[in-house]
Order: sequence, then structure tokens, then C-alpha cells
Amino acid sequence: MEMASHPAVHPVALPPPYQAVGPPAPPAVRINDFPGSPGTLMGLALRFAQLGFALTALCIMVSIVGFSSVTAFCFLVAAMVLQCIWSLCLGVLDCYALLTKRSLRNSLILSFFVVGDWITSTMTFAGACAAAGITVLIDNDLNQCGPNHCNRFEAAAAMAFMSWVITTISFFLSFWILVTCR
Repeated sequence: MEMASHPAVHPVALPPPYQAVGPPAPPAVRINDFPGSPGTLMGLALRFAQLGFALTALCIMVSIVGFSSVTAFCFLVAAMVLQCIWSLCLGVLDCYALLTKRSLRNSLILSFFVVGDWITSTMTFAGACAAAGITVLIDNDLNQCGPNHCNRFEAAAAMAFMSWVITTISFFLSFWILVTCR
């Protein structure tokens, strides 16, 4: 048999409601535009930083004669072209949102940003790793760095890694906002 007390049998007095002493608490504030989210000034800065690093890596790679003879370098160029196009398009969209004072806090738009940032981030990372791996092979294993422009390959890979870092930051910010968006 159960030995619990029921409120109908043994009524329990409710404590008095809490009365705050002093000024009332300020209302809860919700951050509508998280810094770095799409459609904000910081988001625009992230997009242009992505574009700048990707464009720098692309220009370095294209300026090297014979880069197309190595598949990893061709993949890096393709990834940087995709990154440049993606960052430029979203940078223009951020400019539009800032100029018209529109919010890009729509779950469909944020989903598009998250998937696009994820794809471009993955491709940028893969291209940068492949280019860095070939550069290490040429420099450390084959000892043929002099005639093969290793410094420029390393600079292009470093710029691609920087672009990847900033794209990943944009991805996580957009993903966080998408998850917390109501």
C-alpha cells in the first residue's frame, strides 16, 4: 500500500509569492543580430576576409608557371575559385542586407549559408592540405625546392588555410544561429 500524502487529504499551505525589494528587474534582452552572423557588419568583414585570403592564394598559384602539372595544385585552384565565388556572392548579399536594413535571420536562408559554408570549408581545407602535402614532398623528401617555387606554394597553402579558418568560423556562427533560431 502506498504511504504518500495527497493534497486533498492533507492540504499544504503555499508560500507567499516572491516580492522583490527595490527596483524591478530589467526585461530579458534577446540578441537579434549576433556579431558575425549573416547580414551584419562583422559578417560582411568575415566574408571579405575569406575572399581576400582565397583570392591571394588563387593569384599566387596562377602566377606559378607549371602549377597545372600537379593535380593537388589544380584542386587548390578549383577550391579557391569556388571559395571566391561563394564569398563574393554572400558578401554582396550581406551588403544588400545592411543597406536595406533587412535581417537574414530566416531558417531557410541560414540553412543555405550553413550548407554552403560547410561545403566550401571542406573543399578549401582539402585543397590546402593537398597543396601543403605536395610542397612538403618536394621540399623535404625530394630536396628539389629550388627550381620548384616552394616558397610560393607554401604561401598559397598558408593563405588557403587562413581562408579555411575564417570560413569555418562563419560556418559555426551560422550553424549556431540556425540551431537557436525560433
